[in-house]
Amino acid sequence: MAIRIREVLGSLFTDEDFAGAFPGRGRPAIWPGALSLVSVLQYAEGLSDRQAADQVRARTDWKFLLGLELDDPGFDFTVLGDFRSRLITHGLEERVLEVVLARLSQAGLLRAGGRQRTDSTHVLAAVRTLNRMEFVGETLRAALEAPAAAAPGWLAPLIDSGWVERYGARVDNYRFPKEKDVRREWAEQVGRDGFALLDAIDGPTAPAWLREIPAVGISRRAWAEQYHQDAEGVRWREGKDLPPARGRLSSPYDIDAHYGIKRGAGWCGYKVQTPTTQ
Repeated sequence: MAIRIREVLGSLFTDEDFAGAFPGRGRPAIWPGALSLVSVLQYAEGLSDRQAADQVRARTDWKFLLGLELDDPGFDFTVLGDFRSRLITHGLEERVLEVVLARLSQAGLLRAGGRQRTDSTHVLAAVRTLNRMEFVGETLRAALEAPAAAAPGWLAPLIDSGWVERYGARVDNYRFPKEKDVRREWAEQVGRDGFALLDAIDGPTAPAWLREIPAVGISRRAWAEQYHQDAEGVRWREGKDLPPARGRLSSPYDIDAHYGIKRGAGWCGYKVQTPTTQ
């Protein structure tokens, strides 16, 4: 796809498209046109920022589209988040779409609109799409932040160094073991940790305000959706035992965002009714 885009549409973006978001003085920035193209491919292939930056370094088709030398080292993945923030700050968040639509029209790949109808379209949530292991790890990490800051003396006896290793930094799929059995054990360990924390919060020695923290309520719901707990212990739910995606939590930071699929496209966010043309 990347090669076809370059062959049909040529160089899509110019510096002038993003001039308002980048100063004319100071250290040269990474070409915003290249970051825009990476963002388009990143969305099309469902990649995280880190994965997209890896593709820039490793794939010749992406280098061809971006006009890079084969030995180009690429850029740090954090640049993509900074680029999106800069576009939003300067009101240029729709500029990438406008340029792409204009070039597609010039190439005869888009027709002029006809009669209108109402249809639903997807809206991405302002959260990172998480797989199940990342989701439970991040959910528990969020629930731990408040007692770690406000009640460290109460929390300290409940945890050990393993908790710090598992939840001290953002939970990322890149840090997970590759073996299926080991990954399952990691997920079930998180489940046991989460139930232990929730039981302690419900206990008589816990400060009452801990039970009112939104992140704790989110953890209760998430653990009910993701785990079984019975006399045999804590078990990771199989896919068939999970609640439907339309009602299941997808992120601990936006409980209204859910995973959805329409015409083969999947996303984490919302649906909105909009007028479209035929």
